[in-house]
Amino acid sequence: MRKIDHIGIAVSNLENALKFYRDILGLEVKDIEEVPEQKIKAAIIPVGESKIELLEATSPDSPVAKYIDSRGEGIHHIALQVSGLEDILKGLAASGVRLIDKEPRIGAGGNKIAFLHPKSTNGVLLELCEPEQAGE
Repeated sequence: MRKIDHIGIAVSNLENALKFYRDILGLEVKDIEEVPEQKIKAAIIPVGESKIELLEATSPDSPVAKYIDSRGEGIHHIALQVSGLEDILKGLAASGVRLIDKEPRIGAGGNKIAFLHPKSTNGVLLELCEPEQAGE
């Protein structure tokens, strides 16, 4: 585990959320991209060594849409940057940690990602994130 890579925040409307983070707080948006596999549009906002990731659902059946329907807008997940994601997942599974993703998949920015189930992480959805380029 290297650092907190980002904090994912579920929002109903990305443009409205950007009015606060970009226009009022003055933070710079690094990228906005759609991730069809996850049915989201994500805005990446660097803050020091970490990032804020604003997540807008692109489909009513996406996990982010379901999250907002049940809990409202807010912190969706915390992502920890790692190295050697495949080996980490094997070790966690062997330790009895409940994995949402048993194998890494590609997330925003081309990063390899995997989620750990909140029932194994004290109620927090944790994402393990391995940057496309080591050291990012």
